[in-house]
Amino acid sequence: MKLSRRQFLQVAGMGALSVAGISALTGCGGSKSDSGSKLETITSRGKLKAGVKKDVVGYGLLDTATGKYQGLEIDLCYQIAAATLGVSYEEAKEKELVEFTDVTPKTRGPLIDNDTLDIICATYTITDERKKSWDFSTPYRTDHVGVLVKKAAGMKSMGDLDGKTIGVSQGSTTKDLLMKMLADQGLDAKPEFKEFPDYPSIKSALDAGNVDAFAMDRSTLKTYTTDDCELLQPEIEFGSQDYGIATKKGSDLSKVVDETVVKLKDEGWLDEEYKVWDLL
Repeated sequence: MKLSRRQFLQVAGMGALSVAGISALTGCGGSKSDSGSKLETITSRGKLKAGVKKDVVGYGLLDTATGKYQGLEIDLCYQIAAATLGVSYEEAKEKELVEFTDVTPKTRGPLIDNDTLDIICATYTITDERKKSWDFSTPYRTDHVGVLVKKAAGMKSMGDLDGKTIGVSQGSTTKDLLMKMLADQGLDAKPEFKEFPDYPSIKSALDAGNVDAFAMDRSTLKTYTTDDCELLQPEIEFGSQDYGIATKKGSDLSKVVDETVVKLKDEGWLDEEYKVWDLL
């Protein structure tokens, strides 16, 4: 049968749509990762991909000599891997069933969003605003903000921060928490803030005199406390920081992560880890 040009184009168009439809269906079932199930993706891969800190003593620290990470959050990642992959904690550690990537406050969210990482376990403070974008586990640790200053600077109270430059981490909540503390203390201090991409950069700036203070969670500041530095008015506890493990919003992995953290808290495993890593 001879087709007119219009009929030919109509038939060809229907054929193209059919092929596209078949391709789309094939794509939907092409791999386990396309199902939208994080648990299936991790099981298929055989490893958990975790974002951690590489420079926070006791939480996430990269040993440059061995190339291995260590700390509470590293052990916690192995616990999550064990629960997800159906193996023991000891086996997860022995077989290194976690692939670690060091993250910063600026990179951790996007790496969850684009599925580069499955979880973020990196002193990530739970906030109402962040919970709009990511799922968080029950807190596994609570910390407070501190201010590190040089002893030689002569600063003795929070009021001495007036007009001073404070180094903070990009994307952190530290600035807002510190300003709230000053207001709560009835202090009219107006410091300036300078953001840095990582903690070592802030400490270097403090040592060089480019900033007057280093503000961050006390657990982080412990890493950078030297003989010539001290916490400014440590008796003032402010900016309570609840650390949680972040997962992609709505992910089926989120429930497993939360249940694991709750179980580890109830069993006392986390309390033992605080002692192991000297976090008390």
